[in-house]
Parts: sequence; structure tokens; C-alpha cells
Amino acid sequence: MIRLAAAGLTVALLGAACGGPNPDASSKGKVDETTTTTIAKGPETTASQLRSRLTGLLQAHVYLAGAVAASEGRSDESSGAQAALDGNSEALAANMTAIFTGNDASVAKQFGELWKGDVSQNAGSLGALFGSALSVPAGDVSGPLSAAGQAIGNGTNFTALRSAAAQMGTLASTLTSGIAKKYPERVAGDPSSKAAELLTGLDSGLREHVFLASAATGAALGGRDDEFGGAKAALDANSDAVTSVIAGVYGADAGTQFAPLWKQHIDFLVEYTTAVAAKDQAKADEAMGDLLAYTEAFGAFINAASPKLAKDAVADLVKTHVFTLKDVIDAQAAKNFVRAYATERTAADHMAMMASALAGTVVAQFPDKF
Repeated sequence: MIRLAAAGLTVALLGAACGGPNPDASSKGKVDETTTTTIAKGPETTASQLRSRLTGLLQAHVYLAGAVAASEGRSDESSGAQAALDGNSEALAANMTAIFTGNDASVAKQFGELWKGDVSQNAGSLGALFGSALSVPAGDVSGPLSAAGQAIGNGTNFTALRSAAAQMGTLASTLTSGIAKKYPERVAGDPSSKAAELLTGLDSGLREHVFLASAATGAALGGRDDEFGGAKAALDANSDAVTSVIAGVYGADAGTQFAPLWKQHIDFLVEYTTAVAAKDQAKADEAMGDLLAYTEAFGAFINAASPKLAKDAVADLVKTHVFTLKDVIDAQAAKNFVRAYATERTAADHMAMMASALAGTVVAQFPDKF
């Protein structure tokens, strides 16, 4: 049965995800708003969607705040990263407003005020706020936020940023569990179910891929070799994590096939970036041709593993991923950093569509696992 109140909350959360439309996004990179009905089990429950959404927004905070710190001294880039970070903060505040309504509206208001300040310095206050509002341990909120603040201070330590982003996932789980217990009539489902774990794992892994790929291409275009090396190493570790999720669903053999396939498109993105930096249009076109051919190969792989996901549908999702990252790289090369970071957020949010499509099909395909 569809619970209208819960479905309405889900629509509000999804609508608040990007903090409003991005007028600079190209039509190829546009992420359409969708509605989600609530069912008793699976990745489409309100609880599952809420956990995945909060994880993504909190994770984005880490990477965008890290970008602000890393670009200190490069005023145009720092301003672009800060604008994106502000948009992310507005999206988080909008989600809290959708959750805490009526007599609890003051919780959302206090959150917005604390979050727009120094998050790490306000970690204790945020812990106390949610500890009181949701009956969760205050330290389970303040701890991850304090740790994230330390990692964000050195935005080029991508290993530390990945660790901080993972802690944001733990924080999102804590918050979602508390919210689901407090508002069961509006937040249906189990946020700690295996289906919720799958959706959140896919979504966070794919979103992180976008942030790390963008960091790597930005460093490459800026001639910051050490920074590129750190971002690329973290990107490879992220690829291993995504592969682990795929292997956990489809088996070890599928993981073995997936790993080189996934990393192949990263190599093509690097080739495109190198060509753009050298102003070699022929090489750039060749790399884009390779990326478009890759989308078909990826679609075929997923279709073979999950026949109910059509090859062309998957390929189209990956094409949007390719085009949005291309838009990021082109904006970075043009030193239009407001557009680059805004498009980076759009590209990350698009990955939620890929994760949702895959998670929903996988749960239906393997009911014994979920």
C-alpha cells in the first residue's frame, strides 16, 4: 500500500536534493526530479531513500569543503567551490525542513543556523540538538563531524577525505534510524535493511567517484601533479570499493570482469583531460568516441548480469554520466569554476539515478539476499 504522507516526504527530499535547479547545467547533464512511492521493503522505501539522500549530501559536504580548503590562494576556484558548498548546505537544510515540521520545526531552524557556521566547531551543539530531537547518542553525531573537520582542513589528503566521507555515511545512518523511529507514520521501512545498505553503498560509491574524478581532472588541468596523483590513487581505491559492491551482488567472477571495465572509462576521462589541456581537439574527440563506445559495453555487462535492465537504458544513464563529467572538465579548463563545481554537484546527483535503478532491479532479482 502506498502511504501518501511518506511518499510526499520522499518527493520533498528528492526535490531538495540539489538545492534548486542549476541554470548552467546542459541538457545532457540535467537530472530530472522523480517521485518515489513507498513500499514495505526494498530500496524504494522512504527510509532507504532518506538514508541514501542524507549520506550523499553529507558526503558532498566533505568533498566540497575539502575543495574550498585545497584551493586556498586560488580565489576564483575557491569562490566556485564555496558557492557549491553553500548550495549543498541549503539542500541539507531543506531536507531537515521537510523532516522536522510542525512542533518540531525549530530543530530544522537550529540545524540551518549551526550548519552554516563552522560545522566542526559546532559539532558538539549539533550532537546535542539531534541527541535531544531524535534520542540518539550525541557523540554519534558530534564524533563524525569533528573527525570530518580535521580531514577537511587538508583538502588534498584524499585518503583522509575518503575516511571522513565514510564517517558521514555512519552519521546518516544514525540520523535516519532516529528519524524513522520518531516518525514511523511518515518514514516507512527499515533504514538498516540489506536493501537500504545496497542502495546507500551504490549511491555513495558512485557519487564519490564523481568528486574524486573531478578533483583529479582539476589538478591535472592546473598542473598540480602531486595533487593529481593523490586524487587518482583515491579514485582507484574508490573503484575497488564499487567493484566490491558489484561482486557482492553478482559474484566474484562478475567482479573480476567489472573491475577493468569500470577503470577503463577513468582512463578515457584522463585522456580527454590531457587532450583538452593540450588543446588537441582530435585527441579530445577520439577520447569522447571511446567513452561513448564504453557506455555500450557497460550497458551490455549490466544487462547480462540483470536482464531486466535493458542495455540501452543503462547505456543512456552512463552517457549522462560521461557528458556531465565532460561538462565539469570543460568548465575547469575554461576556469569557469562556478560552473565546474555546480556541474559537479549535478553529476553526483545523477549517480543517485543509476544507483536506484540498479538497486531496485537487484533486490527484485535476488529476493533471497534482500
